[in-house]
Amino acid sequence: MKHTAHTCHCHCCAAHGMSRRHFLYSVGAATVAGLAAPVWAAEAASGYAPQRRPRTRQPLCVQPVLTYDLPKRREATSWRNWGGIQTEQDVQAERERLAKELKKIADTADFPLELKPLTPVRTLEQAGEIAKGRHDVLLLFAAGGGVKLLEALTVAGKHNLMFLRHDPGPAYLWYEIVHPRFLRKTVDDYGQPGWDVNDVVVDSFADLTWRLRALGGLKNTLNKRVVCIGGASGWGAGGRTAPARTQELWKMDLVNYPYKDLAPRIAAARQNAALVAACAAAAEKYLSPWRVSLKTTREFVNNAFVLTEVFKDVMDEVQTDAFTINSCMGTIMGMSQTTACLPLSLLNDEGYLAFCESDFVVIPSGILLHYICGLPVFLNDPTLPHDRVVTLAHCTAPRKMDGKRSEPVKILTHFESDYGAAPKVEMRTGQLCTNLVPDFASKKWVGFAGTITGNPFHDICRSQIDVQIHGDAGALLREMKGFHWMMSYGDYLRETGYALQKVGVDFLNVSAPPPAT
Repeated sequence: MKHTAHTCHCHCCAAHGMSRRHFLYSVGAATVAGLAAPVWAAEAASGYAPQRRPRTRQPLCVQPVLTYDLPKRREATSWRNWGGIQTEQDVQAERERLAKELKKIADTADFPLELKPLTPVRTLEQAGEIAKGRHDVLLLFAAGGGVKLLEALTVAGKHNLMFLRHDPGPAYLWYEIVHPRFLRKTVDDYGQPGWDVNDVVVDSFADLTWRLRALGGLKNTLNKRVVCIGGASGWGAGGRTAPARTQELWKMDLVNYPYKDLAPRIAAARQNAALVAACAAAAEKYLSPWRVSLKTTREFVNNAFVLTEVFKDVMDEVQTDAFTINSCMGTIMGMSQTTACLPLSLLNDEGYLAFCESDFVVIPSGILLHYICGLPVFLNDPTLPHDRVVTLAHCTAPRKMDGKRSEPVKILTHFESDYGAAPKVEMRTGQLCTNLVPDFASKKWVGFAGTITGNPFHDICRSQIDVQIHGDAGALLREMKGFHWMMSYGDYLRETGYALQKVGVDFLNVSAPPPAT
């Protein structure tokens, strides 16, 4: 696909004409997500002050529904089902309880969430109206009601979650019969489209929240537009079909931006005195803190800041906040008189999604993980796991891995070329991290939690971490497929597995405890 200008209809673009230095990370119904740029104090003085497109994170729209019965007593026969919601007074009390719990979820969610008002439903007509409404997720509080009521609320193409009360109550009817009657239709095989046993939560609003976080991440990943400098690709023989698989499975819009169109942009930027001056000032500010040390030529760093602005121009033109660069270990260097390593680090710190090598075997995992955790992610080259440790390395690591604080960094040359500017980020030792291992075929990913134990300095890619593997390191070694991995701070394995289930990809979490016997 050739690059073209796209018309954006999102309300956030029209409503916010803010510069990067005013762009702050936030969550909630406003859905603006990103990280503030730290380096542009000299914009006004230089005359270079671009208005950038906001980095957006769409909210997950959730429709909560309370289903119930109002049975009437009949003599000498069974007249009510199980459950503690039997009268109008019971319903009102439960609505008030649920309203408080839903407000707590909305107030504490660390992802954009739009919770619609809780709606009580006890007729098929009411269910049909809800089903036709605008929402991404039906959140069903199944206190009562028949199978047909639940089926009428289920809509193809939308996600579904069910919450059931057990302890301390009031107990819900469907706590008893959701598995045999709804999911299995009174036979042994599952038979309810759009539902799975993992979509049912008992008692725990925390378990409900992490599922919503996963579905929010999935919503933002599907249909994502990604600018591909030099075209979309995939690592190795196994990755040849990765771009097509990405378009098929993740519905991504991969926009080819050829180098023949990038080269004149870079040349023009390098001739723009105001831009060059602003970038030199921004580079000076970036390098000035004591936690930053320069071990390469200053000109490479200045040029890296210019290249960063060119990449932003391209993303603005194509109306996205995600890009990847092919031939980053060769072609781009002569054009820009630096490497793409530092620009990728800077962009990820600012809330963009920026990946090297255009490897669409792994890039979908980075986009999904980013939108689940709301943090920068680290695409890396793994090594051979041994003694429950694996070394992960690349020359493009973000510094704001926790979304807030810049980790210490040395700016060196890119290792393989000994050219340009590449960050050696000293990541936080003792930090829990999520690690994803996608396969070439996108059939089964592996994931594990780990702890960062060190930042070695081997003769390999500049940002290097040793990670202690939690769980079954032997299974990780046996099940490794693909090549590149993806990492973030924090543990988001449950969310990743749940999201992958929705697109038909298996997930082996080798850090999960073995099943109880």
